[in-house]
Amino acid sequence: MTLDEVAELARQEQFLAVVATARADCSVQSSLVNAGIIDNPISGEASVAFVTYGAAKLRNLRARPHLAVTFRSGWSWATVEGRADLIGPDDVHPHVDPERLRVILRDIFIAAGGQHDDWDAYDRTMVQQRRVAVFVEPTRIYSN
Repeated sequence: MTLDEVAELARQEQFLAVVATARADCSVQSSLVNAGIIDNPISGEASVAFVTYGAAKLRNLRARPHLAVTFRSGWSWATVEGRADLIGPDDVHPHVDPERLRVILRDIFIAAGGQHDDWDAYDRTMVQQRRVAVFVEPTRIYSN
C-alpha cells in the first residue's frame, strides 16, 4: 500500500485516524485525530501529519517518538508506522520561525480535510494552545 492509497481511504472518513503512542510503562495510549498526507517541510518527504496539543500524546512522542496512525473506512483499514517529527513552540526547529509554523499548521489542517471561515481566529487558537505539528514519514505501511 502507498501513501496515496492511504490518503484515498482517509478521505472516505473525513481523515479521522487513531494515533497510538507508547507510554513509559510500554502500554499503548491512543487517541482520535484528523490527519492528512502532506510533505514534511523539513525533509520534503511525503508524511502523515496532524496537529495536536494533547499532553499525554506529546509526552509520549517526545520520549518515544515511534507511533502508528490507523485510518479506516468500513472494514478497510491502513496503518502507517514511523517516527514522529515535532514542530511547535516547545519543539523548536531551527528552520521554522513562528510565521512558518503558522503556515504549516494551516497546511496540515487543510490536508486533513479542514476548512475555516476565520483563519485569524484559527491562528490565534493555535498559538494560545501551543499546538504542535506532527509529521510521520512511513517506515512501514500495511493494510487488510
